Amino acid sequence: MKKSSGEVTPEPDVLVMTATPIPRTLALTLYGDLDVSVLDELPPGRMPIVTRRVSDDRANEVWEFVRKQVAAGHQAYVVYPVIEESEENELKAAIKMHKDLGKRVFPELRMGLLHGRMDSDDKESVMRRFQAGEIDVLVSTTVIEVGVMCQTRRSWLSNMRNGSASRSYISCEAGSGAARRNRSVC
Repeated sequence: MKKSSGEVTPEPDVLVMTATPIPRTLALTLYGDLDVSVLDELPPGRMPIVTRRVSDDRANEVWEFVRKQVAAGHQAYVVYPVIEESEENELKAAIKMHKDLGKRVFPELRMGLLHGRMDSDDKESVMRRFQAGEIDVLVSTTVIEVGVMCQTRRSWLSNMRNGSASRSYISCEAGSGAARRNRSVC
C-alpha cells in the first residue's frame, strides 16, 4: 500500500482473531511474523464478564445458579477439558459428565453434548439447536466456539479435575440480574 508521500507500507495478508490466547495463536505470535492488536473495548450493549473460582464442595450452589438462569430464560455452557476419562489423568470428561448431569443434576432440563470427535453435521446440528433455544445446558469440550453468538447464554462453566484438586470456574455477565443476586457464585 502506498501512502501519499510515495512510501510503501506493508499490508496484512492474514488476520488471526481469538478471544483467548490459545497455544497456536501464541506460537504464531512468538515465532511467526505477527503483530498483536488488542481490542480492549466491549461491543455496544455488552456487559462486563465476572469470573469466579468455585471449589467442588460448592457444586450444588453452581448447579442451582444454572437452574435459576435457565428458569429465567437463559442458557449455559458447561465445558470440560477432555472427551472421555483416562487413567493417565484426573480430568473430568464431557461424555461422562453429560450423562451424570442429565440424570442426577438436571433431569428436568434439555441437555446437549458437543465435542471434537462428533461428525461435523452432528456438531452443527447441536449448535443450531442450542442457538434456537432447544437446549438449556450444553455440555462441551473446548471445541465450543468462543465467538458463538447466543443471546440467551448468560453462564459459562469450566470444570477441571476430579478429586481433591477439583475446581470450577463460572463466568457470567456482571450486569445481569442473576449475577447481582448470586454474588456468592458469580
